[in-house]
Amino acid sequence: MTRIRHLLSCLGLSDPTVSDKFTESMYVLANEPSVALYRLQEHVRRSLPELVQHKTDMQSWEEQSQGAIYSVEYACSAVKSMTNSSVYFKNIDSLLRQAITMKEQISNSHGRRKRTMDPGMLKEGGERHSSGM
Repeated sequence: MTRIRHLLSCLGLSDPTVSDKFTESMYVLANEPSVALYRLQEHVRRSLPELVQHKTDMQSWEEQSQGAIYSVEYACSAVKSMTNSSVYFKNIDSLLRQAITMKEQISNSHGRRKRTMDPGMLKEGGERHSSGM
């Protein structure tokens, strides 16, 4: 404001009404809608590339997070199916224990038969002789 008054006084226009009118005209020109639109356009031009970069970064992070969410959901379903399979593992465990006891029973019965059939020496086939020690 003082610069404008100084400029007008240098030009020899020291009348307050002229300077007030000139100041008002400058104020109107500075705040004219077209100037405001120009300033808005400049602001958008300067800030838009950064906003676009942020948008692409966010989209990339969203894709990565969606992939991670899918992986976590898949892992959770795998863990749930493993906990549900404990029934099957218990069943397999009991069947293996039964098989082991049956095998031991069969081995024991074969051992008894062998002892009853082979009291000391076999004379046929592969002869066994007891050493006289």
